[in-house]
Amino acid sequence: MSPARRRPLPRIGIIGLGMYVPSKVLTNFDLEKIVDTNDQWIQTRTGIKERRIAEPGTTTSDLAYHAARQALKQAKLDPKDLELLIVATTTPDMLFPSTSCLVQQRLGATSAICFDLSAACSGSIFAMITAQQYLETGRYRNALVIGAEVLSSFIDWTDRSTCVLFGDGAGACVMAPVRRGGILATDMGSDGSAAELLYMPGGGSKYPPSHKSVDQRLHFLRMNGGEIFKVAVRRMADSAKRVITSAKLKPEHVECFIPHQANSRIVEAVAKRADLPIERVYMNLQRYGNTSAASNLIALYEAVHEGVIERGDHVVMVAFGAGLTWGSLLLQW
Repeated sequence: MSPARRRPLPRIGIIGLGMYVPSKVLTNFDLEKIVDTNDQWIQTRTGIKERRIAEPGTTTSDLAYHAARQALKQAKLDPKDLELLIVATTTPDMLFPSTSCLVQQRLGATSAICFDLSAACSGSIFAMITAQQYLETGRYRNALVIGAEVLSSFIDWTDRSTCVLFGDGAGACVMAPVRRGGILATDMGSDGSAAELLYMPGGGSKYPPSHKSVDQRLHFLRMNGGEIFKVAVRRMADSAKRVITSAKLKPEHVECFIPHQANSRIVEAVAKRADLPIERVYMNLQRYGNTSAASNLIALYEAVHEGVIERGDHVVMVAFGAGLTWGSLLLQW
């Protein structure tokens, strides 16, 4: 008896995109007034000119909701028909319930299964790959992936090495089986031995909130920028090369490269190491800074809407974040 033939897995693609950023703009010149830095220093070292900052009281679920509505509208999907909802964030509204459940309630997506995913700046890539698995098996017919952050709530505005880097925002995509294009290859990795290169010690079970934890400033992001730079470049470039090879393509076949929008120097070094020409790299970090899990999806949204990405183009998205985590995917638009 011949073995049963395995049914080929469906190709999973993006059928709707959305983004949302707060209206408040914080420029480098604004930062000059609150910390010992200047516009030239920030631009030379990071490429960032300004970032968006949420008003007090604005939550991550607020930003996520607005990006989600736009993505669902573009996908022509009623929230009631949504089956899976994943929010990637390191700045949830609260430890529990999940931010995804709060977004579900506000959207009216009453049938959606919801959970949050924590992989820092790699969050949206990890979430998209996770959603892909559920959709390929047929367990769910569609998924909404959101990367959203209100990082300004966890930034030490007296630390010029970190406060100049980050901004707030949200990006979203609706994923579903597609007849053409879609995700061709993926790659993910983690290294917990380097966890203390980028972390926020306070707020969890190790250092729960207390007068002492606040006095010791444990509830702010901490980063070893020099070490992160070296590891990020190597991990992102190697991951990007793996998905290109896995898809049986070459760097010259990639029409658009969307790296995590962390720092222009990192982005340029990653492109060079991955043999991708800088003119095919999309960057919007000059406007938004590092929006962590929201970064890749905001950049994808803008690249598509600016006409940088056209139908049939091959797009590589890659990210690196605390954990340490890294991941990439190659899709055909």
